[in-house]
Amino acid sequence: MDEVHLTKNIFKENTGINLLQKPMKIYLENTNLMYLLAENEVSKGNIRESFFANQVGYQNRLNYISNTDFLVNGKYAFEIGGKNKSAKQLLGKLNSFVIKDDIEIGRDQNHSVMVIGFPVLKNEWSKKSYF
Repeated sequence: MDEVHLTKNIFKENTGINLLQKPMKIYLENTNLMYLLAENEVSKGNIRESFFANQVGYQNRLNYISNTDFLVNGKYAFEIGGKNKSAKQLLGKLNSFVIKDDIEIGRDQNHSVMVIGFPVLKNEWSKKSYF
């Protein structure tokens, strides 16, 4: 289903024969499909992570990494959560960020989910876009 863009499969970062392992996480490509399949049981956390995977995974490589939600392009660790999400899972990790829902302005390691996928003039991750 990943090939026809119904799901986004997230694998551990591997090489060789280990690339053939099953995905660690599977997200629906479009968050609206969640309401079609389970309208009363949609997890807000899953919506946030699916949205991030959809927006960032469009032009970047996403992998699973232990203790955080995503590893982007083998370099950047992201934890996705609500406004009270802490960065304690990211302690000691370089290039790590918390993407929060329900906030408008981020600072330091914390960024709003609203800016994911939008181009910006200057940022610490990429010259082309915010992600």
